[in-house]
Amino acid sequence: MQKLNKTRTIRILRIIMPIVGIITAIIFVPWNAVLLWVAPLSDTVQGELDRGIDRGLDGLIVYVDRAGEDPALYAAGWNNRVEQVPADPQALFKIASISKLYIATATVMLVNDGVLSLDDTLADHFPELVGRIEYADQITLRMMLQHRSGIPNSVDHPDWNWGEPPSDLEGYLAFALDEPASFEPDSRYGYSNTNYLLIGNILDKVLGYSHHQYIQDEILSPLGLTNTYSLLSEVNLDDVFSGYHHDIEPDVKEIDYIGPGGSMIATAQDVGIFLRALIDGSLLSEDEQAMYSSVYEYEHTGWVLGYQSIARYDEDADAVVILFVNSTGGDSEATIPILYDRIVRVVRG
Repeated sequence: MQKLNKTRTIRILRIIMPIVGIITAIIFVPWNAVLLWVAPLSDTVQGELDRGIDRGLDGLIVYVDRAGEDPALYAAGWNNRVEQVPADPQALFKIASISKLYIATATVMLVNDGVLSLDDTLADHFPELVGRIEYADQITLRMMLQHRSGIPNSVDHPDWNWGEPPSDLEGYLAFALDEPASFEPDSRYGYSNTNYLLIGNILDKVLGYSHHQYIQDEILSPLGLTNTYSLLSEVNLDDVFSGYHHDIEPDVKEIDYIGPGGSMIATAQDVGIFLRALIDGSLLSEDEQAMYSSVYEYEHTGWVLGYQSIARYDEDADAVVILFVNSTGGDSEATIPILYDRIVRVVRG
């Protein structure tokens, strides 16, 4: 009898479990992303932005710089959804990890000038980190630039809180100290914000002043970028696009992320001008360009609470396309890459 009941239970479970799986899949499918993916492509970039708003995104800014055409700015949705302030294409935005492109560029400039070497180890600059960051005497600047160091990603720590980031750089670094390495140095790729936090600290040390000032003097000013800032504290909050997370009210734009590689504020146009200059060789010398190409990429995404961004160059259209979205959580992480791809397809014509 006991064996019979066990057999019956197994049969029932075989029937129920697929049904549970189907129900779970239906509940957790990012339907906004799916519906956007299957929708007919619009004829215009603006039409795609409007579709993004229809699929639950709060506010959107797009900058397009296509060769042979005047650059164009687009916006849709809300800057401030509570007060129903329309999205302003010239608004400042937290560009998060797109900041890493600027730090990588500054690092290459300093290496080319002989101030740094790509073979410098973390221990060369911070011997006090030996024993606190595993393999500190083997991890090189090149590895940190390329995310091949194995240093743990601070934001993956179980105690990390996007809503309450540390108020000083020591607080950021603390999340990676005395933790086992994610892997042996240079054995594979593993994205880690801690790499660029440490690079920023190295730049500060060898310069004798803030790397933010170096970026201003050597990158932003030569390009005439007057709407790019290193820190949220440098700008008027009223000029910053509001940011929204799906289960947090009201907006989260007052949260300040000061860690190098994730702290910068800019307009979409300024990011687009920088990326075009980085790609076309007008920013770096020939030697610097070759070095940059060997250590980092020419595109990036960004994510902090309430803000997502994509900065890329599309070779087929010879176009730089920047997308800013002031929504995180819910279906937004699945929806935004699809929206960006659709916008690029429209730009290609």
